[in-house]
Amino acid sequence: MADEDETLENKTVLVRSGSHMYDELRSFRTWFKWMCVDQSNPSSACLSWFVFSLLTVVVPWLSHYLLACSECDADHSRTYGCVTQLSMSSAAALSFICLSRFNKKYGLRRFLFLDKLCDESETVRNCYTQQLNRSTKILFFFVLPCFVAESTYKIWWYSSGGTQIPFLGNVIACILELSSWFYRTVVFFLVCVLFRLICYLQILRLQDFAQVLFHVDSDVESVLREHLRIRRHLRIISHRFRVFILWTLIFITASLFASLLLTTRPNADLRIYKSGELALCSVSLLAGLMILLRSATRITHKAQSVTCLAAKWHACVTIDSYHWAESEFPPAAHRVDCNNGYNGSSDAEEVGDEEDELDNTKFVPSYAYSTISFQKRQALVTYFENNRAGVTIYGFMLDRTSLHTIFGIELTLMLWLLGKTVGVS
Repeated sequence: MADEDETLENKTVLVRSGSHMYDELRSFRTWFKWMCVDQSNPSSACLSWFVFSLLTVVVPWLSHYLLACSECDADHSRTYGCVTQLSMSSAAALSFICLSRFNKKYGLRRFLFLDKLCDESETVRNCYTQQLNRSTKILFFFVLPCFVAESTYKIWWYSSGGTQIPFLGNVIACILELSSWFYRTVVFFLVCVLFRLICYLQILRLQDFAQVLFHVDSDVESVLREHLRIRRHLRIISHRFRVFILWTLIFITASLFASLLLTTRPNADLRIYKSGELALCSVSLLAGLMILLRSATRITHKAQSVTCLAAKWHACVTIDSYHWAESEFPPAAHRVDCNNGYNGSSDAEEVGDEEDELDNTKFVPSYAYSTISFQKRQALVTYFENNRAGVTIYGFMLDRTSLHTIFGIELTLMLWLLGKTVGVS
């Protein structure tokens, strides 16, 4: 009977969270419906898959095979159209499938951890809500420049006689191609921005965790429980996004290699009219990949900074405790001052905004009356040293070392491609 109750409770927890139309996700849901990526009901799901099939598969296929323009002049022929369309469609298909799975399995509220915000502090809730409202602006900050450049190229290509289609057919074909490019770019960047938003919430939790660590009434059990909760959320994020991050890295790397193979041929025509769209596609995909890697690396760095913070807290409390035990004066007379020492105003100006509650070079408040013993503090520091948290992909930690390696490879390929196509090196 107990096992049945436990199973029923687990099933109840996994039920998709409901939401009302006037919640904090109202603008998100409205925008999802306009972009036809909302799958909250069967009719919306059918419309979403229809638009996806049309703009990600049908339109690029027709554009490549029916508008290849083999009889056009050298400026209007689409030599690199196959790689461009395949790269954009692959990234959009991967993003759309992952987004559909997230929406169907978790719902938007659970997927963005909004159902867990009731357990967080008011500071975390307010900062996360502000970042949620800024997500759309961040999305269009990356999408609009790419779309403007693509629109300029497509309008020039159709208006300067790229096809023999009548004028009205030219207008319809141009609109369809631009809609396909915009849709695929938005879907890809949407998943990247959502991952960045979720990582930002975990950073806020880690910064709030620093306050829990230094609280006078905190004990080892409360600190350990809070850290285990954060580690669990990081594992959930890693499990949800590991397929998307891994295949995005594979697709973009393969796309860059394929582009380089085409552009390094002896007879390759590398004028901007022909290869500019290929360079724009590669830059767009690489920007999305950098959003993913930077967000994952940042949260891993913040999570691992807890070890340094705990060790510094342990050292300050130990020093302060010895002062109290060996001195006849009150402990306040020998307590380590957080605001004195080397922390001058000039040093603070030089550091800037790089320091926060987790990663800083300041003394931490040490409490001589703390009930946490030396052995418990040492055990807690040892636990942090041997249980480093962060975002992982099938066991591989996405830290700064992995970021430097991946970024070096991708940037080398990208600069080589830009040097061949638009003359940037």
